[in-house]
Amino acid sequence: MKKLTALLLGAAMALSLAACGSTATVEEPAAEETSSSEAVSEEATSTEDSSSTATSEAAVTEVTTVEPGKLIMATNAAFPPYEMTSDDGGYNGLGFEGIDVEIAGAIADKLGLELAIDDKDFDAALLSVQGGETADMVMAGVTVTDERKAVMDFTDSYASGIQVVIVPEDSDIASIDDLTGKVIGVQRGTTGDSYCTDDFGDENVTKFDNGLTAVQALNNGQVDCVVIDNAPAQEFVEANPGLKILDTEYANEEYAIGVAKGNTQLLDALNSTIAELKADGTIQSILDKYISAE
Repeated sequence: MKKLTALLLGAAMALSLAACGSTATVEEPAAEETSSSEAVSEEATSTEDSSSTATSEAAVTEVTTVEPGKLIMATNAAFPPYEMTSDDGGYNGLGFEGIDVEIAGAIADKLGLELAIDDKDFDAALLSVQGGETADMVMAGVTVTDERKAVMDFTDSYASGIQVVIVPEDSDIASIDDLTGKVIGVQRGTTGDSYCTDDFGDENVTKFDNGLTAVQALNNGQVDCVVIDNAPAQEFVEANPGLKILDTEYANEEYAIGVAKGNTQLLDALNSTIAELKADGTIQSILDKYISAE
């Protein structure tokens, strides 16, 4: 907006100067009027620039975070390609990489803050942001649900996800209906956990701390299938020959960032930044980097 305002003012000034300049060669007073108009325009431009700069700086300083100058992101870095640990330093040397990590980094840059990552179990990541004392936001492929909305606020969606079912290639499970009576592996606290518990009963659901442990249990014959988001499911299947993903989708979801309930200051700042990152193509480029078109 600042650049557009400056350009419009500059264009208006140029037109004013051109029009006044043609009459200034005939009448001296017109030249004085031109100088006066130019001075007013320059003053207006300067005032506008100063105002825009002040507004921009105010927007950054108004965002109060747990630790001044930092944006702390709680996550569960066992959910590729959204968040995972890295052996080569990861994003900005933080030791983590993935879609959520890079989007969080882009958000922090826009807000003039330094990104910090707090890696923990999924349930713990959700809890840590609710009090707003140890983390500013949670990003871990978090789906908005009514239950979660009761204890935290959510931004606009920045990505979508699909719940799918991983099974051994020789499994007799061919559809969602075939999950009845089966032992289903899920990541504790996720929507996959909620869906399966509601649809097939808690007694048929085995909960693990992360998706990788659930898939390992599937390989070991401890569960009959694993319900998890499509993107990490593809990563796990690629790394574990003998497994496949059912063609049938379980559910479609939208991912968003969770913040402490009532923290409208941070929520508004995040939503504005997400909108900017969508508009300039940053979020899509990050998604394309980690998820190839199917």
